Amino acid sequence: MSNSIWTNLLHQSSLPSTVLEPQSRINWTCIGGNTLCSPQATSVTRKSPLSTEFWGSKLTLQKKKLLMGKHPAVSGFPQAVLTMGPSSEIVEKINLDGNIEMLVDVKPPHRGSRPVVDIKVTRCSDRLFLHWGAVQSRNGKWVLPNRRPDGTKAYKNRALRTHFVKFGDTASIRIEIDDPTIQAIEFLIFDEGQNKWFKNNGENFFIGLPPGEPRVSNVSVPEDLVQIQAYLRWERKGKQMYTPEQEKEEYEAARTELLEEIARGTSIEELRGRLTKKDDANNCKNQPLPERINIPDNLVQIQAYIQWEKAGKPNYSPEQQLKEFKAARKELQLELEKGTSLSEIREKIAKGEIQTKVAKQLEKKSYFTVEKIQRKKRDAMQLLSKYPSRNGEERIFSETQAFSAIELFAKAKEEQVDGSILNKKRFDLSDGKLLLLVARSSSKTKVYLASDHKEPLTLHWALSKRPGEWMSPPSSVLPPGSVSLDKAIETEFSKSSSDNLTYKVQSLEIEFEDDSYLGMPFVLVSNGKWIKNKGFDFYVDFGTKTKKVHQGASDGRSTAKALLDKIAEMESEAQKSFMHRFNIAGNLIEEARSAGELGFAGILVWMRFMATRQLIWNKNYNVKPREISKAQDRLTDLLQNVYIGHPQYCEILRMIMSTVGRGGEGDVGQRIRDEILVIQRKNDCKGGMMEEWHQKLHNNTSPDDVVICQALIDYIKSDMDISVYWKTLNENGITKERLLSYDRAIHSEPNFRKDQKDGLLRDLGNYMRTLKAVHSGADLESAIANCMGYRAEGEGFMVGVQINPVSGLPSGFPELLQFVLEHIEDRNVEALLEGLLEARQELRPLLFKPNNRLKDLIFLDLALDSAVRTAVERGYEELNNASPEKVMYFISLVLENLVLSVDNNEDLIYCLKGWDQALKMSKSGDHSCALFAKSILDRTRLALASKAEWYHQLLQPSAEYLGSQLGVDQWAVNIFTEEMIRAGSAASLSALLNRLDPILRKTANLGSWQVISPVEAVGYVVVVAELLSVQNKSYERRTILVAKSVRGEEEIPDGAVAVLTPDMPDVLSHVSVRARNCKVCFATCFDSNILADLQAKEGKLLRLKPTSADIIYSEVMESELASSSNLNDIGPSPSITLVRKHFRGRYAISSDKFTSEMVGAKSRNIAHLKGKVPSWIRIPTSVALPFGVFEKVLSDDLNQQVAAKLEDLKKRLNGGDFNVLGEIRRTLLDLLAPSQLIKELKDKMQSSGMPWPGDEGQQRWEQAWMAIKKVWASKWNERAYFSTRKVKLDHYYLCMAVLVQEIINADYAFVIHTTNPSSGDSSEIYAEVVKGLGETLVGAYPGRALSFICKKNDLSSPEVLGYPSKPIGLFIRPSIIFRSDSNGEDLEGYAGAGLYDSVPMDEEEKIVLDYSSDPLIIDSNFRQSILSKIARAGSAIEELYGSPQDIEGVVRDGKIYVVQTRPQM
Repeated sequence: MSNSIWTNLLHQSSLPSTVLEPQSRINWTCIGGNTLCSPQATSVTRKSPLSTEFWGSKLTLQKKKLLMGKHPAVSGFPQAVLTMGPSSEIVEKINLDGNIEMLVDVKPPHRGSRPVVDIKVTRCSDRLFLHWGAVQSRNGKWVLPNRRPDGTKAYKNRALRTHFVKFGDTASIRIEIDDPTIQAIEFLIFDEGQNKWFKNNGENFFIGLPPGEPRVSNVSVPEDLVQIQAYLRWERKGKQMYTPEQEKEEYEAARTELLEEIARGTSIEELRGRLTKKDDANNCKNQPLPERINIPDNLVQIQAYIQWEKAGKPNYSPEQQLKEFKAARKELQLELEKGTSLSEIREKIAKGEIQTKVAKQLEKKSYFTVEKIQRKKRDAMQLLSKYPSRNGEERIFSETQAFSAIELFAKAKEEQVDGSILNKKRFDLSDGKLLLLVARSSSKTKVYLASDHKEPLTLHWALSKRPGEWMSPPSSVLPPGSVSLDKAIETEFSKSSSDNLTYKVQSLEIEFEDDSYLGMPFVLVSNGKWIKNKGFDFYVDFGTKTKKVHQGASDGRSTAKALLDKIAEMESEAQKSFMHRFNIAGNLIEEARSAGELGFAGILVWMRFMATRQLIWNKNYNVKPREISKAQDRLTDLLQNVYIGHPQYCEILRMIMSTVGRGGEGDVGQRIRDEILVIQRKNDCKGGMMEEWHQKLHNNTSPDDVVICQALIDYIKSDMDISVYWKTLNENGITKERLLSYDRAIHSEPNFRKDQKDGLLRDLGNYMRTLKAVHSGADLESAIANCMGYRAEGEGFMVGVQINPVSGLPSGFPELLQFVLEHIEDRNVEALLEGLLEARQELRPLLFKPNNRLKDLIFLDLALDSAVRTAVERGYEELNNASPEKVMYFISLVLENLVLSVDNNEDLIYCLKGWDQALKMSKSGDHSCALFAKSILDRTRLALASKAEWYHQLLQPSAEYLGSQLGVDQWAVNIFTEEMIRAGSAASLSALLNRLDPILRKTANLGSWQVISPVEAVGYVVVVAELLSVQNKSYERRTILVAKSVRGEEEIPDGAVAVLTPDMPDVLSHVSVRARNCKVCFATCFDSNILADLQAKEGKLLRLKPTSADIIYSEVMESELASSSNLNDIGPSPSITLVRKHFRGRYAISSDKFTSEMVGAKSRNIAHLKGKVPSWIRIPTSVALPFGVFEKVLSDDLNQQVAAKLEDLKKRLNGGDFNVLGEIRRTLLDLLAPSQLIKELKDKMQSSGMPWPGDEGQQRWEQAWMAIKKVWASKWNERAYFSTRKVKLDHYYLCMAVLVQEIINADYAFVIHTTNPSSGDSSEIYAEVVKGLGETLVGAYPGRALSFICKKNDLSSPEVLGYPSKPIGLFIRPSIIFRSDSNGEDLEGYAGAGLYDSVPMDEEEKIVLDYSSDPLIIDSNFRQSILSKIARAGSAIEELYGSPQDIEGVVRDGKIYVVQTRPQM
């Protein structure tokens, strides 16, 4: 409510309470049309605003004309109308369209009531809406009544929309009017199903309402009661800002309401009691006012308003409002008791000189009396968001898309361009496509046109120097064969017919040097018919783009290429304005949905390039802010719909929405344009920078305006320090050059006066909310306001905005958000983080339920997420001297935030549960807490790395391809994924992990290194990304490899004397065993500073001296290299001799026939254990396919084609074509099984007590046979092949037997080395344990196993060295495993174990592991029991063989099974 109404009330309050006529008379004259009305109001006994000539039954107009007539020539209500008197009832039937009819039934009011309007439509659709409003005054402007049918929604705050209720063939609505100021109803009918409007001959339908019964004359209402009623109406309507005319209308409406009550029999005393004594519910309505209270009520109302305004205009409950009125009355009474007269009080109120204690108290009011909230206990698994990946399917689809003829033409031309691509567009024709490419090289502009249209085309074209112009180009630029017309040229396309072209198109080239031309208008002609662009001329903008399309860029593989091409073609249109860009993006959402994850990745990349200012925001186009916000609103609505229907894309949709901003209905955006004018007018700052900014805002508002507004606020707060203004701009990426680059450039700097400070800070602060409501979806204050609801007052011409609260919010949620806002700037951020996360947890269930305001909830969640990241960064200082427990708690909070933000978060949830477990251990004083926390830290790092890899695979190909098409700066493309990751919670979490890591290592006495192979070495430092990438390389000089990634299954390359890595392969992984066997120093470095120092020494000669827990390194001179010749001598690799094995006449044998001629050491060793180890160590039953069976099967007549193909491939392999290894393996999978093999294998398995797969059906046998073939084929895997070449082992002589065993469905799997491999200590056993099958231990699975040592003289006291960090466990149904058993394993001087594959018949299931409920981790007694049993088994087997052993086994139901043993190398 404007202040002027209160000033008017002050002046009126001195008037006597007499009968007053209305201040304005209604005098309308209607000429023409169907209804003539000349209502007048001349006294307080108000007549109807509609003439009494039409009351009663005198309305005799024809029904057809009644509602459907033409507009009157001059009218207060310029529509055809239906009017009636106070006692009549009218029913009218109107034909809307065909057999669709509308029935309007207006029931007159009775005593104490108002009219009722029933509207019925027959034979209509189910999606019918009444689009309506009420009319109060002569200007005919719609108002929105407070009383509305259920389900009515406000449409842009200018109309109401009510859904018709359908019964059978009839849809109906009833409207009851209880506002006496409403004189008519206006409406249209909208059929949403057919997108069709029903109108009254092109105009609105109009229903004039009858007034109530005549009121008692000569009755007056005291003015103080009218003023109170006017205030209550203003408050009921949301405390809007009224114009003076609206104030008068509201004042008279209040008088009318009171007169109606009097007409219904209410006395003046009762009115006064109701209006002034609501604060005492027990008082009788007729109770007189206390004699001592002689303050006029209107002054109390004014003082209460001033209190409310000073308190920040809070939303009071009715009870609080009454308290405020009482407090205002008390303040004024105190003034009276001081001797102040009423007239003096009026003057003091007008000047704001009366102190308001209540207002001051309210300013300090806190909704929370505690400094921390009480967090609810929740099951972390409720946060699980897990969806099957569709990446593989989508990427395969994208990679197989063929290039069209047009694409091939464009690709060829772009490669020829030696300059900049200014524009690229593709248009759809009725029969084909049209490509248009504009390039600039040196001083020439070239326009290429091409089409695959089947019929010959002619280009009808011109050039232009301004939009809409057709200029005939000079003859020097005309292509051969062109014909000059009036202001245009016609040129025929030339058709390519060369046989050597892979594409057939007709094309045309135009070249000119004059750079004053801005564009080219054109149309096409084919067979005498004009071809236009959706009814308009085609137009290509020559533009000013200078970024060059990157040559040799991505070819679009692993992307939604078709979508990205379409984006690239439409970019020239998109860069006109945000409205264009958002509308284009909205039009592409359905295509992105069809393309799946890769489609939305493309949209995200495009929007991110926009948000980071890599694309043009505005180019020669004027657009209203409300049009931008409407386009944003549409785009975010479409994204919201996908979010609801396709939850597997939620994470990427959230990222898209964070780049777009919320937007809103037109009024929200329109305020950007209007409010700046009000700020200029109120603060006398209409010129200079503010006027330039105002022009920019009117032309094309953008997210830059949020930064500019903040810079102005910071500048004013700094007492007009202009350097602060520029600091804020520059820190947010806005330079002077960018300000000058706007279509409406900002040249000037702000220059305000001191006396403008307070007003500008207030108004710009309010304006910031308007800007953020449109541009900043992740702004917390705006996001909260959008969900909680708010009203922004209109002022003068400026529109008002009302945002209603989102329904269904949890109980206590507003108070929680209030707590967040009150603590958002706290220096100590722990309580704030707890509040933010509690709010996200409360909000989360609503994000997965349909809600027409879902996007507001999503934007609120994004804002809370962003606030967490900001708070964490601010809280780093708080952690400088914090305890490990405090840092761990912060990590758990940030990890919880990440879990709430991403999909497929199962691994992260188990990390979160792990941190909770670590905190419990710390509080209980568990001495192993640091060691356990270190394992959780390592696992969390792996989870972050996995997430980063997913982002890179999903986004980077699209960034590279689209970036090349749009000419985005190469540096921005290169770091695209990295910057996306940095913008999320993962970056904050990684920083906290880095801070905690050295603390845990120190506490757990882990040091900076884990030495896996303690060998002294001297060599030159070489830094590589992956050991895998150099495993087949041979270094000519001693080399120390510093490798960022070591998976665990790689080979050590020739010439390498050391491998140092931050990665964490298991001590018993293949690469670790190979390093020890080859006497290569191998160690993990946990200290990033040490690692960085080693990387900085690339190319230098270092000496490494390892101990059991550390590595000392130093630079040495090359002269010292000779003295170190005994270290890691690089000489010729030893030559290993193999004896070729032959088929011995048996396809399958039982374990009692396992000899060196039939099987390898793996099979023989397991057979040797049977009956010789204690009975509590269980040995699985085994059979084997002996040596020579593979070769026998290959030579069988069944497999002649396979054998022939294999010979050809082996010749290519021997010739150095190593790419055929994979093809060899695939070829061997086509082998067929001889019937004798099947018979013998079945007999041996059944006689040994093993299940025969074929008993479960032929398909099960086929699975078993495929597994056998994969074992044989692993002879040609890359790692094994290059390993044998390195030691000059003749690959031809390598033979493969297959050991067949039942799979024990393990709880845990283990590997034992009976001599500690890291220290060489033979007095202690070293072992590693994983959950599930052992493949995660010996294969390339990330993370560490549980590791422990145990002294052989105290096997009951195992000591845990490290807890597990492996995120994945493998589990399988009861099945059969086929193990490789070659004659190339465990040879003297060569460890071939682990090179070849063991393949289960059934596929293992990958399970994400939860260690927080694993008894091996949380139950110390269980852990001691199991680890002791493993150690005892190792000791017993070593004693049997009399030498150190490398043992593999599993634990099932607490029982130990050993599946193989070999000599420890």
